[in-house]
Amino acid sequence: MKNGHRQHAENDCYFPSAAFLGKGERQLSEKIILSHDLPTPEEFQQLRIKAGLSPRNPEAIAKALQNSCFCVTLRTQEKVLVGMGRIIGDGGTAFQITDIAVDPNYQGQGLGKKIMRELHLYIEQEIPTAAYISLIADGPAKELYRQFGFTETMPESTGMYYKRS
Repeated sequence: MKNGHRQHAENDCYFPSAAFLGKGERQLSEKIILSHDLPTPEEFQQLRIKAGLSPRNPEAIAKALQNSCFCVTLRTQEKVLVGMGRIIGDGGTAFQITDIAVDPNYQGQGLGKKIMRELHLYIEQEIPTAAYISLIADGPAKELYRQFGFTETMPESTGMYYKRS
């Protein structure tokens, strides 16, 4: 994994072009830096919990991060992770936006929108046009996702999941 995406391999996830990655790390404000670097598993877990998302198994986190198609992180000048979002998928037909999280101390500043804008840019520039891109919208977050063209699947289909005990 380099710069928030997997390295190219046969049948691997579709990965960003050099032109897309050329944007690299950039300053969003005096306090926040956007990059495509992966968080550490510890940072990932801490931010999920702070943001009210469910904790994950530490071993599973490490594997999941390495298998990301694309990642966006927001950090303070002191390199503290305050926001993140990932795209996972098969590299051709199916992708999912996941793990969108912003530290509660930084919410209300448009950071979730900045994460989504970067993920959306990746989708538009790097993912095959015919691919299906999904996400699970928790609570009021669906209003954010609507701004980027996502629509509810009901009544045509219903999202479902299976959770192992």
